[in-house]
Amino acid sequence: MRKYFLIVILLATNLLFAQPKLITKAIITTTTNVIAPDEDDVSQIQPQGENGRGGGFNFRTFMDGESKNTTFIKDNLVKTNLKSESYKGSIYRNNTTKTTTTIMEMMGSKQGFVGTDEDQIAMKIKMDSMLAARAKADTNMKQRRTRNVNFEVSIVYINEIKKIANYECKKAIIITDKLLTKDSMILWYLPTIKFANVTSTGGMSGIPIANNIIGNTAASFDKIDGFVMMYSRKMQKGRVMEVAVTKLDINKEIAEKEFEIPKDVELKNLKDMNGAGGNMRMFVR
Repeated sequence: MRKYFLIVILLATNLLFAQPKLITKAIITTTTNVIAPDEDDVSQIQPQGENGRGGGFNFRTFMDGESKNTTFIKDNLVKTNLKSESYKGSIYRNNTTKTTTTIMEMMGSKQGFVGTDEDQIAMKIKMDSMLAARAKADTNMKQRRTRNVNFEVSIVYINEIKKIANYECKKAIIITDKLLTKDSMILWYLPTIKFANVTSTGGMSGIPIANNIIGNTAASFDKIDGFVMMYSRKMQKGRVMEVAVTKLDINKEIAEKEFEIPKDVELKNLKDMNGAGGNMRMFVR
């Protein structure tokens, strides 16, 4: 009898501390839908290019509507193909060299940028400095909170199950303590697997440009005990972002050539994105 109870305790302990399996190969299809409020007048927020002409770029409306992402993962290589009515492109991530290459086609122009993690940090600092200068010069402009503050994050796991892309997922709530306020976000995650270099797909998780401009609020996903499959979060100006994985394949073989960067696009350094004469100017509203 004593031996029987010992076996039961060991089994219970193993279940309690079971960890999701680390997967190094996958193809993930994700749909992102950004819903703008009905009263939003887009015509009043379109930025102007040089000499007052159009052609500027506004991240406030950049992701409005539906977009589809397909992410390929193989060991330390990650590639994400993005497509919507207003843009398409691919993002290549090499986690060995800590380098990200972004190729985007929008407004009839195709451009490529490459940068290391250090370059992205430098760009964040530059954007923060630019926003601070604009806020100081324009007394009517609201001061933005810095994106570098490390807010306290807690996770509440809920005993509920939802089937997403033919996988049984569990529910969790991320609570972020932002100084005087608390934000919460409901998500569904797959508890049986995790990826070494990817915590979620869709949304802004794969777009380094957008993360540098408006911050990556999904950064806390790496604290989840599994892979995030679905979530919904509030954005600025009344927008709501809904993200859901529609297909997940961890068995299909992926060729190395899938991660080869096209040679027909001139790649510029990420830190030159805001340089004079660049067509891809950043406008933060």
